[in-house]
Amino acid sequence: MISVLLRRPAAASILSLFGVLAFYVLVGGVELDKLFNAASWLNYAARIGIVALPVGLLMISGEIDISIGAMIPAGAMTIAIISGYYGMPMVFGIAGALCVGVAVGLINGILAVRTNVPSLIITLATLVGMQGVVLASSKLLTGSASVPLTAPVWAKTLLGNLMFGGSHQVLIIWWVVFAIIFWFVLHQSRYGNWIYAMGGDKPSARNAGIPVNRMTILLFVLTSTSAAFVGICHAILFNSAQVSGGMNDIFNIIVSVVVGGVLLTGGFGSIAGVFVGTLTFAIVNKGIDFTTIDRNWSNLIIGVMLLLAVAMNESFRKVALGAIKRKPKPNAPKQA
Repeated sequence: MISVLLRRPAAASILSLFGVLAFYVLVGGVELDKLFNAASWLNYAARIGIVALPVGLLMISGEIDISIGAMIPAGAMTIAIISGYYGMPMVFGIAGALCVGVAVGLINGILAVRTNVPSLIITLATLVGMQGVVLASSKLLTGSASVPLTAPVWAKTLLGNLMFGGSHQVLIIWWVVFAIIFWFVLHQSRYGNWIYAMGGDKPSARNAGIPVNRMTILLFVLTSTSAAFVGICHAILFNSAQVSGGMNDIFNIIVSVVVGGVLLTGGFGSIAGVFVGTLTFAIVNKGIDFTTIDRNWSNLIIGVMLLLAVAMNESFRKVALGAIKRKPKPNAPKQA
């Protein structure tokens, strides 16, 4: 039974979560009831988790996107400029921000499939370029790096509301809904098999008839658009947008995905793992405030957790591959 669980891609993230909680209880003196009732870490998990889900799919397929750090403020600034500064209906602001996400995703995806440049370099260039576009556009159109936004009631309710006594963001519900959708896509549909095949061996996947190029472009569009969506929600929630908001989330999202059991080399991972990995990272990042540990040690804890998670992911992958190789073939001829 234990060996079966260890072969699951989510095994490392679950062990990491229990390890972090045990460390905080034994070393940091945290009270779990206070930690679990707090909204700060759960709100943060939802913020990075919505982007981590499609990033996880992209990394399972063997690619990576770090331009997401620029797309969060790009989405926020787009809706703030369109519906805040120019006063157009909120629907136009939301549509404009999502279109920016789609456009950048298309650029990343097309460059990834039509050039030999690694996606890390492509999206690094997009990250830097979009940072300049967002800042220059904001200064040119509004004369400021911060733009206020007043959202109507329906937009507040759907995208920027606070629930449960004004502490938990509605973004949490969106995160859970997206997790269910992506879980179905990856684990219950043929598209999931395609994504795993692409991460294992792209030439073989292409020879098997899988539309590798179209799937790659689609996954890049999903990552960029999800990041823009998070920017939209935060602009509506906080009634403003800043050109630098969300830039630091690049590292945090990638770490959450890796802690969630996704290998950087592709071909291994799960949505459940990414979901738990995001929770784990959020607890490490925000939960340290509920302990007696100096906050300055949080980055060290994150670094150690990342190394341990990567080591466990690789070990569990070898266990899973070993189990597959040992499984007898049903039609194998009997040896004399």
